[in-house]
Amino acid sequence: MLEVKQYHKTSQNEWNQFVKNSKNGTFLFYRDFMEYHSDRFEDFSLLVYKKNKLIALLPANRVGNKVFSHQGLTYGGFILSKKVKFETVLEIVSQTLKYLEKQKILKLHLKLVPKIYNTYPSDEIDYLLFLLQAKLTRRDLSATIENKEALKIQSNRLEGVKKARSKGLTIEKTSEFDEFWKEILIPNLENTHQVKPVHSSEEIKLLAQKFPNHIQQYNVYDNLKIVGGATVFVTERVVHIQYISAESNKQQLGTLDFLFQHLIEEEFKDKVYFDFGTSNENQGLQINKGLLYWKECFGARSVIHDFYEVETRKHSLLNDIFI
Repeated sequence: MLEVKQYHKTSQNEWNQFVKNSKNGTFLFYRDFMEYHSDRFEDFSLLVYKKNKLIALLPANRVGNKVFSHQGLTYGGFILSKKVKFETVLEIVSQTLKYLEKQKILKLHLKLVPKIYNTYPSDEIDYLLFLLQAKLTRRDLSATIENKEALKIQSNRLEGVKKARSKGLTIEKTSEFDEFWKEILIPNLENTHQVKPVHSSEEIKLLAQKFPNHIQQYNVYDNLKIVGGATVFVTERVVHIQYISAESNKQQLGTLDFLFQHLIEEEFKDKVYFDFGTSNENQGLQINKGLLYWKECFGARSVIHDFYEVETRKHSLLNDIFI
């Protein structure tokens, strides 16, 4: 029998150590990252024990009678030990759903960790969601390069690189975020989509101070003027582009072509995957065609991000599946 417990701050070190050694966890699941926006979410994270040994985590928040694998994170779901076998994972999911049902939770919403982040095979949850008749509520399309088998960058992107070099553009890795946020990112998002960045400049600076090896900023300059940049989240296997933005004359200057050729072929060439992120709008139902095409010209191809809804009462569907 397993024991499911709700997270308490006294378990912070145990939680973080488990994430570090898990087969599908990243720094986004460390409590210092999760709690930067704790005022916006009612935390309902869970820990699962077997004989007093921690074997799984569920980073989560609660909204009424629903629990979400944390809405403040890009991805989530069950975080698992490398050592657990399938039967134990089945027990983890079953006992978690039973626990949630007792807590009057009707539905569990999961947005799974994309497989490129796994350090070891971790598809047990996908199969169990099938058995639970879980509803696929959203599917986003990300664009990713597998560096070992990288395709050549297309000539139209290399033309942009040539433009940038001919105009003397330079790239700077920096620990400062204000310039990019205030001069480029915020104005562009407001003008194009009437939205703000997910992270404020204060929040991204705080997170970068806590995770300096994982959160990095690269800016492009025309003389001393910033003309574009990218904010990068770095994990063990994957470099993920969290924010991309540039001035309106980026095509004439070749700003982003120049930056990303550098990031892909020089800065992060030793990572397993280079992930541009999604190009979706309207809850995954539509794709920004131009944005996806630009990413694919660098050799990126499609990886999916799946979102599921599970009714907690359906835990009984996991009974008697072995023959």
